[in-house]
Amino acid sequence: CRPSDVVLDLLPDAPLSDFVKDDGEPALRDRPIAGDEPALAAALSQAGLPIDDLGEPDRAFFAYSTLSGRLVGYAGLEIHGRDALLRSLVVLPEARDQGFGGAMVARQCRRAFDLGARRAWTLTTSAADWLAKKGFTRVERADAPAAILATRQAVSLCPSSATLLMRKIRL
Repeated sequence: CRPSDVVLDLLPDAPLSDFVKDDGEPALRDRPIAGDEPALAAALSQAGLPIDDLGEPDRAFFAYSTLSGRLVGYAGLEIHGRDALLRSLVVLPEARDQGFGGAMVARQCRRAFDLGARRAWTLTTSAADWLAKKGFTRVERADAPAAILATRQAVSLCPSSATLLMRKIRL
């Protein structure tokens, strides 16, 4: 039995060597970071993702690393009642195609669930098919909650052609 990422947060002497969980995804640690963290903005810019609202309130950002300490990416989260906007997900170029993105999405969904959200929403111009493999389904914007549609991501930062996706969050 291998501990989940959440359990690792609770252990005083958590493992320091990398491993892959039973679900096939690598175990990751996340740590909260400020929206104005220069490395976050640089990684998002390099990936062509918006950075204009990183410093605004009601956003949580995380840096993700392997258990051995290798930084692999960043992701953000906005909670709107029972809905969460997963945003600013970027896997660093040298860490791509190793399962880290899926592990980051799972970890973000768990954080959203712990904060009361039961649905995760995201907007993308390039990762809709990949997100569908992670349990997200395409949703017409007219069917999304007003709080999600009112986010800066939905209103102005992501183009109107961006695909809106949703996934129910369950434990």
